[in-house]
Amino acid sequence: MARSSTAARSGENPAAPCAGGVSVWLEYARLSVELRGLYPILDLDSLDARALDVLAYARAVLAAGPKVIQLRAKSSSARDTLALLRALAPICQNAGATLFANDRPDLALLAGVAGVHVGQHDLPLAEVRRVGPELLVGVSTHTLEQLDQALAERPTYVAFGPIFGTPSKADHEPPVGVAGLAAAHERSARAGVPLVAIGGIDLARAPSVAAHAEAAAVIGALLPGGAGLEGVTSAAHALAQALSTR
Repeated sequence: MARSSTAARSGENPAAPCAGGVSVWLEYARLSVELRGLYPILDLDSLDARALDVLAYARAVLAAGPKVIQLRAKSSSARDTLALLRALAPICQNAGATLFANDRPDLALLAGVAGVHVGQHDLPLAEVRRVGPELLVGVSTHTLEQLDQALAERPTYVAFGPIFGTPSKADHEPPVGVAGLAAAHERSARAGVPLVAIGGIDLARAPSVAAHAEAAAVIGALLPGGAGLEGVTSAAHALAQALSTR
């Protein structure tokens, strides 16, 4: 993909991103994030099932240079999630990556991380901004109707999917496919809000996804096939490259 940028400021209406752009600079309040290519998700349930240390895994993924990363700790207590966010924050900062918490703006604020990602059953975007007006906010959407509603509120980014079936979420919505992603990207581009593709994205599927999204969230395709962390960084590098080219 050709590299271009679009700035989105709170209370402003930025121009739509240039066609083919993959590097999008956003600003909400005083914070900024670069959204491009690979968006790794540290899914604690998946890591625990493989007896992988989340901090060591995060370092292995961050070695590939992603600009955004998210902690997803669906089964963890608030106390444990807060401790992990606080431990991850300096690691991400040193790697030049913006850390997002999943679901919990309160924990994002307590941990001092830059952003939070919320789903359709979490706090609405307007309420998140009341709790933490300085937070960057990503919003998951699964239908074009949900996408339009989210775009009207101008989040930092919208996530759309699942594009393909995924074992990382047992109760996921029906896959929308690449055609559905393309339709969603047309709408997000008109609104000037970057789109993150989610769901079942691996190395083979990455090029078709990259044509219709600024970034792609990945869980399973980054996990090691065997014991330990061998191959995590190389897998992240390969995905980052595939998601940053057309």
